[in-house]
Amino acid sequence: MRPLTGADPESIGGYRLLARIGAGGMGVVYLGRSAGGALAAVKVIRAEHAADAGFRARFHREAAAAARVDGRWTTPVTAADPEAPEPWLATVFVPGPSLAEIVGGHGPLPPGAVRALGARLADALAAVHAAGLVHRDVKPGNVLLALDGPRLIDFGIARASGATALTATDVIVGTPGYLSPEQARVREEGVGAPSDVFSLGCLLGYAASGRPPFGAGGAAGVLYRTIHEAPDLDGVPDEALRALIARCLAKDPAGRPTVPELRAALGDFASDDWLPPGLPAVIAERSAEVLNLPERERAAPADTAAAGTAPEERSAPGRRRLLTLGAAAGVLAAGGGAWLVSGRRTGSTDEPAGPRPARTIAVQADLTGPGRALGTAVERGARLAVEQHNTRADRGFDLALTVLDDRGDPDRAGKLARRLVADGRVCAVVGPTSDATALAVRDTYNRAPVPMVTAWAGTDALYNTASVTEPGVFQVRPADSTVDAPLVRYLTSVEPVTRTALIDDRATRDYSWLIAKSLTAAPPSGGSVTRYPVAADTDDFGAVAARAARAEAVVYCGGSPRRAAACARALRAAGFTGTAAATEPVLDPVFLDAAGAAAEGWVFSATFVDPARLEPAAGFVRSYRRRYGVHEAARGAAEAYDVAGLVAFALTVVGTGPVDTGTLVHRLRSLSYRGVTRTIVFRSDTGVVQMNPGLFLWRVTDGAPMFLGQYQDV
Repeated sequence: MRPLTGADPESIGGYRLLARIGAGGMGVVYLGRSAGGALAAVKVIRAEHAADAGFRARFHREAAAAARVDGRWTTPVTAADPEAPEPWLATVFVPGPSLAEIVGGHGPLPPGAVRALGARLADALAAVHAAGLVHRDVKPGNVLLALDGPRLIDFGIARASGATALTATDVIVGTPGYLSPEQARVREEGVGAPSDVFSLGCLLGYAASGRPPFGAGGAAGVLYRTIHEAPDLDGVPDEALRALIARCLAKDPAGRPTVPELRAALGDFASDDWLPPGLPAVIAERSAEVLNLPERERAAPADTAAAGTAPEERSAPGRRRLLTLGAAAGVLAAGGGAWLVSGRRTGSTDEPAGPRPARTIAVQADLTGPGRALGTAVERGARLAVEQHNTRADRGFDLALTVLDDRGDPDRAGKLARRLVADGRVCAVVGPTSDATALAVRDTYNRAPVPMVTAWAGTDALYNTASVTEPGVFQVRPADSTVDAPLVRYLTSVEPVTRTALIDDRATRDYSWLIAKSLTAAPPSGGSVTRYPVAADTDDFGAVAARAARAEAVVYCGGSPRRAAACARALRAAGFTGTAAATEPVLDPVFLDAAGAAAEGWVFSATFVDPARLEPAAGFVRSYRRRYGVHEAARGAAEAYDVAGLVAFALTVVGTGPVDTGTLVHRLRSLSYRGVTRTIVFRSDTGVVQMNPGLFLWRVTDGAPMFLGQYQDV
């Protein structure tokens, strides 16, 4: 990081420039601050290169392509202007040092840290390749280290797979020592995902041994060794890791592992302990130095004009300039009613004079196991909430996020929880995302106490602990024993019936018994209820459906989407024309696909929303789409956003001094928090969440589930 020079502009596209990060033949990379207060790395291309029509076309294409990269271990593009006299591109800024700086100054990483590093970077490459890109410059200088993991940066020379190369003939793109043999031979047609795997292998060899596998020195010698000689991996101490790196460095691209194969071979990791002792303090100190960097004095207006930015453009990037929005821009687009979204910046003059204290919250979720779709949505929703909190000028503290992947495994979840509690930095936990993992960790978090706030575990066994007697457990999701209430109301007030048949599926015995018991105790319209059991060892619902079809409504009480689909088909075959219904576990693509036309009209009770159909969530939806480059917010994301917002709000109430988690538990239990999905309130008499605001109705319409709203309002 170097001071700005007199020739540097004051701002670029709405980013106020603070310092130089680096400079080279192509241009300059600046540290900038957006109008919303977020830091960004702003890469500006020199005018002489931009004058080349071919280069500008390539930059335009690559900027748009880089904006599609969506990975936890990458740095999202927040804005760009390929049409400016000096084209520029901004990405989220990571204040940590590079891998090259850490290894160069502190020596090689131990094998466990190298594996964790490689696993995260493999995930980053998977995101790059999913966007249709090849990075082509994976090297230690392009990996920045943050406390929660590395970030792969600089897609400046990546290009869409299969696109025509705009580089000059015989020009090598990449860094000698970290490029593949096919890059070294300048064979553009052969540079694909395996090339990035080779480069990652070189990087891991360097991280583990302190020296690149093909040596140092002149570029010609390094390139020759890359093409013709075996790598030098003698300095890699771990035999298994050395063998894996050697596979990545195969001369033939077909002989290298794929990115998923490499990711699997590197094994599992946790997000909170991946660095060896001593390095977290080094990284934290370096990050603090950068984040405390003062802004320079405002330059004369002429400086801005010279940079090709008119004075009226200084406040924010224009609509044409925004390719995609990250954390900084996302909060500017947010509307909605949540505390996190409604906060507005009034300018950099609102910033406090000194550094803010940091507060860490954790996400514990299934990110790679059977529940990874929900887990990923939860992680994304919480991350967006944290990022938006950190753009607020009136915040009294910064939030940091650590993410733990329990893979849906209760044993692993318990180990991670004990490790997290022993660490002592985490104030609260968002998650876990399943009944089994939540039950496995509840005692650990409760004894600490560290608040465990979950909106995805519904078992009554967990709900019974979320009270004043075990205050560390916060179950925001209504319990399974309450999910019959929306169906009772629907079949009483919306499509009234007096004869209801219950399909009691013994394949999910405990859950089915619970729902059937609740509906029997409170029948729709106060009418009659008939219970039809189906044995666990049969998929034939035909006989039961023939008898149940005489009722006005049929409720499948089980929790299996596949078996519910068989029930739906059997009811259709039996000529049933009444209202069919089920509960949340069945509202799944598996049910819709397997049931086909028989799913039409089915009604579901659920504890999650479609935020796109909630007016208070409009800002969240816009920010989520732009932050992650998707068309819709995935199931669970809005709830995670609200849970993280609830925790942030409670921490605000606690204040900016040292956080006592016992006090935080008390504050959480006593708050009323208006989120984008609903208002979260815990009852003062029992300590449990008020259930009715969190219960909703859905109905299958034209083959797709449609969100009807909070059940009492339907």
